[in-house]
Amino acid sequence: MAIAKAERLMNLALCLLGTRRPLSKRELRESIEAYLEAGSPDSFNRMFERDKDDLRELGLVIETVENLDGEVGYLARRDSNRLPPITLDAEEAAALGLAAKVWQQARLAGAASGALQKLRAAGLPEDVDPYEAHGALEPRIPVHEAAFEPLMLACRDRRPVVFEYRKATAARPEPRTVEPWALECWRGHWYLAGWDRDRGAERVFRLSRITGKVRSRGGSFTAEVPDVVTVRETVAGWAGEIADRTARIRLRTGAGYPLRAKATAARELGDGWDELEIPYGHGLDAWLVEFGPDVVVLEPAELRADVVDRLRAVAKG
Repeated sequence: MAIAKAERLMNLALCLLGTRRPLSKRELRESIEAYLEAGSPDSFNRMFERDKDDLRELGLVIETVENLDGEVGYLARRDSNRLPPITLDAEEAAALGLAAKVWQQARLAGAASGALQKLRAAGLPEDVDPYEAHGALEPRIPVHEAAFEPLMLACRDRRPVVFEYRKATAARPEPRTVEPWALECWRGHWYLAGWDRDRGAERVFRLSRITGKVRSRGGSFTAEVPDVVTVRETVAGWAGEIADRTARIRLRTGAGYPLRAKATAARELGDGWDELEIPYGHGLDAWLVEFGPDVVVLEPAELRADVVDRLRAVAKG
């Protein structure tokens, strides 16, 4: 549903729910800006009838009555549109309480606190902690990055954004124009998945590498948003945790302990060097560059070429 139509339906629903007497089409048109901009009376009538049918299809009970002036009026009585009481069992309340407390470090903390109070009223006992109730450790998901909130809103509103992004191996940040899809936290870091317009491909960005302000761009998305966005799988691939090949490297003795921890085989070469075999997946070249002169890639040839290219790019910067 387009944002403009959703906003128009919301305004119509609020008008019908907020009135104490039936409102005529004329009064509704004067109260809702989108109807004033509809143009001719026929255009407004068609739009209003479609909106009324859509609201009824969504479950809103709209009554049609005659008012004192003999005009047809519309209203949605609150007692006819009240939701039944929501009851939660202990596990459901604890799960929702956990979700609300996750945001305690973001600017959404106020809303999250209000949600927790409502959960208490809905069945979460005052003396039961959502985490202790299930014997789990309380998770802490920090939200320190200034880019988090504008990106969260952009994901919600399907709004393109522009920001400066510094890759791990780059000397300076570069501008990126992105259609944001989803935010996800993985191992203490927040990541954004979306469509990179400049590169014409799906990309994942680590929020801590975004510099400066996130700025909104006008217009709609140009790429289709996938039903499932695999943020964690992509980042795991960067870390070499999804690997289908093996790389052979030379590593300086006493250096590169994270690489040694992943090695499936190792042997001493002498002269201060060791040879290691490590799982090889997407993104391994970026990780190897971080070890600088302590690593030399032996094979495969394409991995060696990728590492050399990255080192040259850093040197030029």
